[in-house]
Amino acid sequence: MDSTDAAGSRVRTDGSVWAASRRWALATGMQAISPLALGATLFLALLVLLVARVPIGIAMFAVGAAGTCVLSGWEVWLQHLKHLPYARLSNYDLAAIPLFLLMGQFATQGGLSTALFRFMHALVGRLRGGMAMASIGACAGFGAICGSSVATAATMGHAILPELRKLGYSPSLATGCLAAGGTLGILIPPSIPLLLYAILTEESVGKLFVAALLPGALAVLGYVLVIHLLVRLRPGCAPSVEMTEQVPWRSALPGVVPVLLVFAVVIVGIYGGWANPTEAAAIGALACAALALRAGRMRWKELVHSLLGMAQATAMIFLVLLGADMLNTALALSQLPAVLADLVREASPNPMTVVVGILLVYLLLGCLMDSIAMVVLTVPIFAPIVLGLDIPGIDRADLGLWFGILTLTVVEIGLIHPPMGLNIYLIQRIAGDVSQGQVFRGVLPFLGSDFVRIALLLAFPPISLFLVHAS
Repeated sequence: MDSTDAAGSRVRTDGSVWAASRRWALATGMQAISPLALGATLFLALLVLLVARVPIGIAMFAVGAAGTCVLSGWEVWLQHLKHLPYARLSNYDLAAIPLFLLMGQFATQGGLSTALFRFMHALVGRLRGGMAMASIGACAGFGAICGSSVATAATMGHAILPELRKLGYSPSLATGCLAAGGTLGILIPPSIPLLLYAILTEESVGKLFVAALLPGALAVLGYVLVIHLLVRLRPGCAPSVEMTEQVPWRSALPGVVPVLLVFAVVIVGIYGGWANPTEAAAIGALACAALALRAGRMRWKELVHSLLGMAQATAMIFLVLLGADMLNTALALSQLPAVLADLVREASPNPMTVVVGILLVYLLLGCLMDSIAMVVLTVPIFAPIVLGLDIPGIDRADLGLWFGILTLTVVEIGLIHPPMGLNIYLIQRIAGDVSQGQVFRGVLPFLGSDFVRIALLLAFPPISLFLVHAS
């Protein structure tokens, strides 16, 4: 019997794990262990390396390499090492990742974040807490041309946080809304984690991007509502009157038209079949570069900075991909995914119970891993389990789309919940004089909004699927 690893190569599993286990047992004087025990040992070793602060890509690669050598011998590992990197990185769809990252870099250099914030402030600036609400809207708009949560949080943090503090917003609300708003960078399409999910599950990128639109809008609405409630329940956290120049929204509108056009070209182009994700990303990157040139913000120094930023982020993502592929190869040899799927089928629990259990696992992993690592490590294991469930009200053809949006939503929460919370550490570093405890307290109300949204997506799947079927 053959099993397919994450990179698409074939690995032998018929008795190899038990033969390896028996050889290991004879060599060590221990009893042969089951696939579940072998897989659990691999995950335990991974957690130990993560606690020791080993980079996630290197940790997954090392554990996967060690597991493959133990289960099948070092010769088989060398064969995988020979073919696996090419099998993964020769995937044409992966070329969209550096292009989307470059689009975000050019958008940052072109000052589009400032234009977005001016427009949103013109719309809601008269409301109490309007500046904080405007920052959420600006984060959503920037996420629509960036695809990265960390980049969104960093860009908006540098641009907006000083203004919030100057107006008299409390440190917890000012930092909390920006840390939470940064997560919209991966929830509003185009999204790098959602693109990776599509590649790993062979789902339509265009359909996933469209399916994320309503949940993304729901996230923005929820965050704005949280700010509205906070300024009413705790009047001291925001100024009663924001003494800033109010710009008419018609005057601020021309600054955001380019953002809307880039977003439309990317999303409509992919979903309409006019361009594949790589072509759409290339067009978007070129458009953002042209906007930066027009604004006089793209000189040689800025171009080099953008290219280096894109290269560093791409290298990190591809290293995580290779590490996850190596670990998933070892897990396939241990037969752990197949055993877990069999256990789920034999137990025959309520399908929603299985999905909720998987989402809880994602919340736990968010304490240790970043969003991309969670997606590439767990989707090859969890997606087949969910796709085999019979969930009332959801067509089997739509299960992959629905689970992808749920996965993205829960992965997003990992960016702002302790102890990992990459966005929290980033915003705290930008603020300088605000403690991590204050930032954590600031994001708690927004986490509450996130959990309500997850419950709605679970209870009402059409929220994720409506636009896919309507278009």
